[in-house]
Amino acid sequence: MKLDLKPLAQQPGEVLPFELCVDLSDTEWNGARPFVQPVHVEGQVRNRAGALELKARLDTVLSLTCDRCAKPFEREKTVEYETLLAFELANGESGDIVLLNGDGELELDELMREVFLLEMDTKNLCSEDCKGLCPGCGVDLNVEACRCKKEIDPRWAKLSQLLEQKETDQ
Repeated sequence: MKLDLKPLAQQPGEVLPFELCVDLSDTEWNGARPFVQPVHVEGQVRNRAGALELKARLDTVLSLTCDRCAKPFEREKTVEYETLLAFELANGESGDIVLLNGDGELELDELMREVFLLEMDTKNLCSEDCKGLCPGCGVDLNVEACRCKKEIDPRWAKLSQLLEQKETDQ
């Protein structure tokens, strides 16, 4: 979706609302395709005394796999985004300013795709207190206790043998 912002730039105080859906179903993220629903984008571009300000809210539901216990789960993801738009830059540095193309248009689909992907979490947990899997026996520690036999530090092995012997003597 392209937004033609030339008319808006000539009208201080005016607002151009927009709404679209961005399909990210073909996007792979960390070896999976978590985008089972399109990203719903709602926002506006406002002319504030000649400066174009874009505000958007991006929402979707992600289908993820927990990085600790490997269980699949779904989570809502919302991203709030604000930036300034410019036709040209005086000093050549863009910073947080998005540059419009030569026709004064903004390719909104591509911008929103980039914004959402940059806000994706690098670690996904089904819950904050997820205990994960035991590295020894592989059991899900959220469901049951570890079945591993505790390894004894070799420095304390003799003491452990003495304690075991004392228990059998009693």
